[in-house]
Amino acid sequence: MEHDSLLYHPFVALLFHFPLLSSSSPSSYLNHKPPSQNRATHTQMTSPPLFFFFLNFLSVVSAVKLPLSSFSHYTDQLPNNDPYLALRRLADSSISRAQQLKQPSSIKPNEDSLFASSAAVKSPLTPKSYGGYSVSLSFGTPSQTIPFVFDTGSSLVWFPCTSRYLCSGCNFPGLDPTRIPRFVPKDSSSSRVIGCQNPKCRFLFGSNVKCRGCDPNTRNCTVACPPYILQYGLGSTAGILLSEKLNFADLTVPDFVIGCSVLSTRQPAGIAGFGRGPESLPSQMNLKRFSHCLVSRRFDDTKMSTDLDLDTGSGHKTGSKTPGLSYTPFRNNPNVSNAAFLEYYYLNLRRIFVGTKRVKIPYKFLAPRPDGNGGSIVDSGSTFTFMERPVFELVAEEFATQMSNYSREKELEKITGLGPCFNVSGKGSVTVPELTFEFKGGAKMELPLSNYFTLVGSVDNVCLTVVSDNTVSTAGGRSGPAIILGSFQQQNYHVEYDLENDRFGFVKKKCSP
Repeated sequence: MEHDSLLYHPFVALLFHFPLLSSSSPSSYLNHKPPSQNRATHTQMTSPPLFFFFLNFLSVVSAVKLPLSSFSHYTDQLPNNDPYLALRRLADSSISRAQQLKQPSSIKPNEDSLFASSAAVKSPLTPKSYGGYSVSLSFGTPSQTIPFVFDTGSSLVWFPCTSRYLCSGCNFPGLDPTRIPRFVPKDSSSSRVIGCQNPKCRFLFGSNVKCRGCDPNTRNCTVACPPYILQYGLGSTAGILLSEKLNFADLTVPDFVIGCSVLSTRQPAGIAGFGRGPESLPSQMNLKRFSHCLVSRRFDDTKMSTDLDLDTGSGHKTGSKTPGLSYTPFRNNPNVSNAAFLEYYYLNLRRIFVGTKRVKIPYKFLAPRPDGNGGSIVDSGSTFTFMERPVFELVAEEFATQMSNYSREKELEKITGLGPCFNVSGKGSVTVPELTFEFKGGAKMELPLSNYFTLVGSVDNVCLTVVSDNTVSTAGGRSGPAIILGSFQQQNYHVEYDLENDRFGFVKKKCSP
């Protein structure tokens, strides 16, 4: 089908010169889940003015290993390498991320303004001072390799797309927005625009997606799937859906749904969504499990990386456990109208200990209620663990009580956005109580000190790396997950998402050589 078939979608006609993948294409049905398994329909909302301007499935391999590295915050480029400013940015971004996860905006079309037999596949996962971890994926024919932020709190995989990609607010120190790696669809012979009647369009927009200009009685509609707009805490992105080949060394995944973003705010890299939605990488690859070991943040912006393991099935027996890991079952997601809550990995967090003292957290914060409020999730896209204010205050107060022999640094708390902070100078040896999360089944995550306290400015000051805010929902109550387990607290842990058996496994491990 020639590109003149896309005239119903001016944006596509302007930027792309390749065919539309409609529901009549046989390949469009690969990996399609029945409508009953799709997420609830997303509400359509008025688009922000900014976005008006962007007018053989598993070959023979059953597992993949990918390098995983931390993603840059460019703190080495900050004025005077200011450690206080770096921590403040991490704290603020963690809070913004928590606010977005707790009260997510629906994915929405901007229709008004735009019409194998081996057992492992691995990829490097690398830490960067941006606060997240980076993984590189290859798409297209021939392959184009793009870095992505690894994110278990969202589902769509998207990359900066076309030579005209624009990132507003991306003038970070040390980053040239014009040199952001981007995918160029016209250079790939396998790129296809997802059609509006293609079942995969429903991945984002649900079964009631509106196909303007389409005859509902025909299956040969030439209108493209509506554009999407996504929000990520401080940033956002907008684009259209493509079907592409996802390429690994010994594995090719055809007809992979990928977001082609042409306009973003504060998003210098694409996102690799590993959430529970049908558009996520684990769902499209039908992974049985995936796992990672996040290296220490002290390796930010270095070549240090560890493997992100993607297991597609034949490398293990059903129900088997990875030796050494402690497991806890994932909790059922709340059945609420906001489909974003169905993408999260909810944990059965039962107790929090500071030292040997159990912090008495009210049950309403530990378990998600029918309205979606409360409960705990794990999110690789959050840097510092977030706790809702009542939970955070109980934990912080217990640390303050047990560390009362050290003076509080209230001014430092205001500067960094962290707290409590303590001055430990002149004390010889410093004693800090352990922070422990206990889950259903008895699995305990006993955090090493470097995972929940950090030195600030000098060896004299330390701060708790858990954050909170005072946000409440418009209805006057707390909204969304009460506790979000961030990546900083997962350093030097082997973590496994066992999707086949619906459980979360972990063990303390030195992830770097």
